[in-house]
Amino acid sequence: MNNFEFKNPTKIIFGKDSIKKLENEIPENAKILLLYGGGSIKKNGIYNQVKAALGTATVIEFGGIPANPEYAVLLEALEIIKTENINFLLAVGGGSVIDGTKFLSAAALYEGLTPWDILADNIRTEKGLPFGTVLTLPATGSEMNSGAVITRAETKEKLSMGGPGLFPEFSILDPQVITSIPERQLANGLADAFTHVLEQYMTYPSGALLQDRFAESIMQTIIEVAPKVLKDPTDYQAASNFMWSCTMALNGLIQKGVPTDWAVHAIGHELTALFGIDHARTLAVIAPSHYKYNFEAKKDKLAQYGERVWNITEGNTDDIAYLAIEKTVAFFHALGINTKLSDYTKDFEGTAETISQRFTDRGWLGLGEHQSLSPDKVEKIVKMAY
Repeated sequence: MNNFEFKNPTKIIFGKDSIKKLENEIPENAKILLLYGGGSIKKNGIYNQVKAALGTATVIEFGGIPANPEYAVLLEALEIIKTENINFLLAVGGGSVIDGTKFLSAAALYEGLTPWDILADNIRTEKGLPFGTVLTLPATGSEMNSGAVITRAETKEKLSMGGPGLFPEFSILDPQVITSIPERQLANGLADAFTHVLEQYMTYPSGALLQDRFAESIMQTIIEVAPKVLKDPTDYQAASNFMWSCTMALNGLIQKGVPTDWAVHAIGHELTALFGIDHARTLAVIAPSHYKYNFEAKKDKLAQYGERVWNITEGNTDDIAYLAIEKTVAFFHALGINTKLSDYTKDFEGTAETISQRFTDRGWLGLGEHQSLSPDKVEKIVKMAY
């Protein structure tokens, strides 16, 4: 196991009717900017619960943060933060709203020329404007980590950011919120969380026995509850396990002491930026090809995954490892998620070359756990995913 340091300061408030506890978490004399997405929270009752819990607090609202948090939209919110002297942010939404709020937390205190520098120059945020979250869509784990991904339509870019100053002060997780989520988004959340675990697990054996079993248990839980959640989102036990698995998948715990990959995400983000494909679905497109291309380097861990998560008991290491990839593809298909780029766009020719060139231009010359996945190899993986 590798050396590591771990600190996660986010307070989690989990369970039925926990939104009402929001009133206990807002600082005194807070001037709040309430951030949300397309307005679904006003249809499903979450908005009213939040407003009731905020009571007499001073609140200014900003809605319309899109599914891929858009830089130009966030700049409008940033202007409000500065002109209204906002001192606390409250994200009510899924990963996109929370990620957008993290960007605003960083940008509000950033003293450089342009806030985009935070992403383009990979500037680590040590201190941000304080914020909390009310989670409405389990998927990204953004409610309990310090990372974010922001899209810029103008340049067709999707870049990540982070730092210890971007942990939420608190996050409220009420599993009952999933009852109003469309099936497509539930499937995306399941696939997203599952792939988050794979990115931190599917590398090579490193002797981190407990971390491996943490990761395997999260994947097993997602596999078990997925059909229940999709069939009946009102099943509270299934919803609870789904929501907590998504949080645990990316709150930093399972990546400590182990090598991590994240090449699937890096490539997937490009597909979203270029074609607008749902983030989770880009991961399902890239992951199988990535594992097949890097089969020799990953087969020991693939086989362990096959045995422990998918209960594959027959065959040699290669056989089990390959079948594990096929089981993963089948899982995505069972969620209703296609796993080839051609399923999402007919205009895919040249995509591999474009992504390879983008990585070269950014200096991303070695991705993956060994930092050996060069842009030309990325190009091959994307072509395999056509």
